Amino acid sequence: MKTYMRTMNGWWRRNPFYLWYTLREWSAFFLTAYALVLLFGLARLAQGEAQYEAWRASLATPAAVVFHVAAMLIVLYHAWTWFKVMHKTLPFVRIAGHRVPDGAIFAAGIVSSLVLSLLLLWGLA
Repeated sequence: MKTYMRTMNGWWRRNPFYLWYTLREWSAFFLTAYALVLLFGLARLAQGEAQYEAWRASLATPAAVVFHVAAMLIVLYHAWTWFKVMHKTLPFVRIAGHRVPDGAIFAAGIVSSLVLSLLLLWGLA
């Protein structure tokens, strides 16, 4: 007698929830590559101004620009999904004896992220 074995090929593509979850988890590899680019830049900075400027020039290539745009989109997706589950990871937040709604926690995460990003950009200008 042969036991039925359901194939596992592409299981994550059959359900949209699993697809988006898997893509979010795979984004960590892409973001690791981005962190390595930044670490490489730090190493070039330690080697001197000429090496650092050569590294910076390499970031102006079309491939590097596409890579950075893709990294930004992946980080935005990752942050969005994190804010969507933030209410599940926090203990119940109470203000004046009432539980803060899940939507308010999500909105607070998005707004605080935008405000801090704008402050960072303003400080760099």
